[in-house]
Amino acid sequence: MAKKIILLGSTGSIGTQSLDVARMQGYEVVGLAAHSRAEKLLEQIREFHPRYAAVVDEAAADRVERELAGFENPPQLLRGPEGLRQLAGLGEADVVLNAVVGIAGLPATLAALESGTDVALANKESLVTGGHLVTQAVKAAGVKLLPVDSEHSAIFQCLQDAHSAKTLTKILLTASGGPFFGMKKEELAGKTRADALKHPNWNMGAKITIDSATLMNKGLELIEAVWLFGLPPEKIQIVVQRQSIIHSMVQFSDNSVLAQLGLPDMRIPIQYALTWPDRLPSPVGELDFAALKTLTFDVADEETFRCLAACKKAIAKGGLGPCAANGANEEAVRLFLEDKIGFLDIGRLVEAVVDSDTYGGTYTLKDVYDCDRMARDYVLSHL
Repeated sequence: MAKKIILLGSTGSIGTQSLDVARMQGYEVVGLAAHSRAEKLLEQIREFHPRYAAVVDEAAADRVERELAGFENPPQLLRGPEGLRQLAGLGEADVVLNAVVGIAGLPATLAALESGTDVALANKESLVTGGHLVTQAVKAAGVKLLPVDSEHSAIFQCLQDAHSAKTLTKILLTASGGPFFGMKKEELAGKTRADALKHPNWNMGAKITIDSATLMNKGLELIEAVWLFGLPPEKIQIVVQRQSIIHSMVQFSDNSVLAQLGLPDMRIPIQYALTWPDRLPSPVGELDFAALKTLTFDVADEETFRCLAACKKAIAKGGLGPCAANGANEEAVRLFLEDKIGFLDIGRLVEAVVDSDTYGGTYTLKDVYDCDRMARDYVLSHL
């Protein structure tokens, strides 16, 4: 029988590439969810004929509802944030792939896990903002949390040997360095939205591309790795690998290192999350070592790119520290994309929020939302 999937964030970069994989592998798409891109979602509904569709934005949901009236067998339409959570928690799929951007993906991740469904996680903010809640839900439900981010997929692939996983001593988390690698603060001061959106290797959505430019994305991934693989943050080293061919590495107690390599194409980690533990033919081409002349390595400049430093502070504080950093970043990136603050203001504001409190201790889902709102309010009051 064809594997059944529910895809959240289907109209974004990860979502559309996930559908490339679903198309090639013949998966049944039970449900699709989008925030506001109604036309793209309708196009996907026409091709994949899901039983359910969710739209978060009310105006977009109204448009989709009108258009679905003309469909022969329309999907059941779910609306708003609650509709997204409801779709994730249906329990009618083999796996829910969560490609929602931001903290908005956390309730959906929890709903899917609590329904007893495996989750392929491309929404790193679920673990960043609510890592304790997510890992508890995984344990309680006895399901799998499968990483989709290329770096975490690489680590996951290198740890498939259970015995080797027990001797893991270090994670080498790779970073492209983004479009501004090697620049100092004075060079970054005047960088614009257009400058920051020019990623050298990956084709991603606007928010994630800005996070790559500030190295916030790498800070979030470090926090995510702590939750996924159980190593303390001081055992996770950021390594700049400009070609984005080595997606991450792991080091064992004998100081041997394993790496996962591949073209910089997200369909490889997406497919592995969906086919695990099997490997199937991929829509991605082979890595041509005859053409690959250079692999370079460097260190990340935390003095210049303060978002990375702020994330390290946040995970060291524990509790809701990472949630505060994430909320501040989401708000600051929104303002930067609207040309309301400068590029360096993003790191300044994220670090200031993290420095503003201790954040330790246990927390509930309500606490996560309260902390996120506090962080956003802090940003708006310290422009």
